[in-house]
Amino acid sequence: MGQWIVVGNTADTPPGSFFRFETEEGLAIAVFNSRGQYYALEDLCTHEDEELTAGKFCGEEISCWRHGARFNVKTGAALCAPAYEPVATFPVRLTDGQIEVELPG
Repeated sequence: MGQWIVVGNTADTPPGSFFRFETEEGLAIAVFNSRGQYYALEDLCTHEDEELTAGKFCGEEISCWRHGARFNVKTGAALCAPAYEPVATFPVRLTDGQIEVELPG
């Protein structure tokens, strides 16, 4: 079982928006609000190790700015070449307007 940490507020992350944070260990995580549901995944394209948050987020997909690989923010699944491996995802919960992400433990 992992550790839950507060990473942001729902008021600051309306539908269609996202933000990035780094853990003390240097793990970069992106949190997305897709149509009122929150999802978290590692902010790292599995094709070329680029920041996904530098790309475009639309609906349930984030696209890598460098080569156009797309990922589903709900599942982390790679949706098209050149990426074939999924991105790691993390559980998210909302507590009193705060967004919490469970880090691996």
